[in-house]
Amino acid sequence: MLAEKLVDVIESKADELAWKWYGDVKNSHYTPNIRNLSEEEALNVAKNVYKKLSYWLTPEHESEVREAYLSFGASMFNRGLRMEEVLMILVLIKRHLWLHLLEEGLMTTRLDVYQALELNNRVVLYFDRAIYFSLVGYREEKMMALGKASF
Repeated sequence: MLAEKLVDVIESKADELAWKWYGDVKNSHYTPNIRNLSEEEALNVAKNVYKKLSYWLTPEHESEVREAYLSFGASMFNRGLRMEEVLMILVLIKRHLWLHLLEEGLMTTRLDVYQALELNNRVVLYFDRAIYFSLVGYREEKMMALGKASF
């Protein structure tokens, strides 16, 4: 099936995609505090998504997505990034994923496009959850830092 092939393409090109993403996020005026992370730390953020995409997209790993991104959001708060930067980091990871698939030229027929749309739905759901839990983790960490109980 094309969806699995597309995921394989992403996973096999994880390092290359992470570097492209890093170049974009490092130079974006939306993410000025990304420099609070070392190059290696920043690259690992994207590589973790790209290298394990098939794993993350599996429904039985939903609780791990929750825990990973609660932790990610808290970590980004502690590293001095703003909440909107956390959001943009994840949006740009998703953007580079789809840009790469378009560059590969694997979606040439109507059936290919339909199958890619099925994958898109799974990827969007993953990123929606990742963004949500990242922002919850960020907020909870901020509340603890301010000495307020989370609700």
